[in-house]
Amino acid sequence: MALLMGTKLGMTRVFDDNGVSTPVTVIEIGSCVVTQIRDEDKDGYSAVQIAYGDMKPRNSTIPMIGHDAKAGSDAKRFHREFRCTSKEAGEYELGQSLTVASLADVAYVDVIGTSKGKGFQGGIKRHNFKGQQATHGVERKHRSPGSIGGHALNAGKSGRLKKGKKMAGQMGNVRITTRSLDVVRIDEERGLLLVKGPVPGHNKAMVQIRPAIRLNRSKTKKLASAE
Repeated sequence: MALLMGTKLGMTRVFDDNGVSTPVTVIEIGSCVVTQIRDEDKDGYSAVQIAYGDMKPRNSTIPMIGHDAKAGSDAKRFHREFRCTSKEAGEYELGQSLTVASLADVAYVDVIGTSKGKGFQGGIKRHNFKGQQATHGVERKHRSPGSIGGHALNAGKSGRLKKGKKMAGQMGNVRITTRSLDVVRIDEERGLLLVKGPVPGHNKAMVQIRPAIRLNRSKTKKLASAE
């Protein structure tokens, strides 16, 4: 199954026949064009490249305009490729259009995106530290991370910090994969995909969608019981 790209529109809720409310994220999946098919003989690996998002040619580059033109497509903004076997790559054609209809038989998807950048943040917000009590008799040091080192001083060493120590720093703006989200609804006419729960990124951000590689234990039991 191909990787698809779309635009996160935002969150809303849908109701089933019993009146149960389900929070969903609406993703608009436009036409994704196959712009390149890689093979092991020429490129050393098998993969399929797709492009998404129209843009004015003057905002693109001449090499990318020519690259997309080989597939009979206008200039595209985003280009991504996914690895596959040679047999799977042979199922695609240059210039082929992939839409949300390809997810019609998929129950769970993985959504890949870039989280919102929140700048430089302290330990409490970045790592969800508890903090100290704000009352009488307590040192007024409520939002600091506390002691961060000195664990090696007793051994006569330099007291370096352990790698990965949770401290203040850059928060957000990282690649995140949200796995095994329920496909609640597909609107092929408008090219919309509704998945249960939130996905990374701000509204109007580009996200990648693929069929779930693996399901968690509860969903696996749910599928087994349904059969």
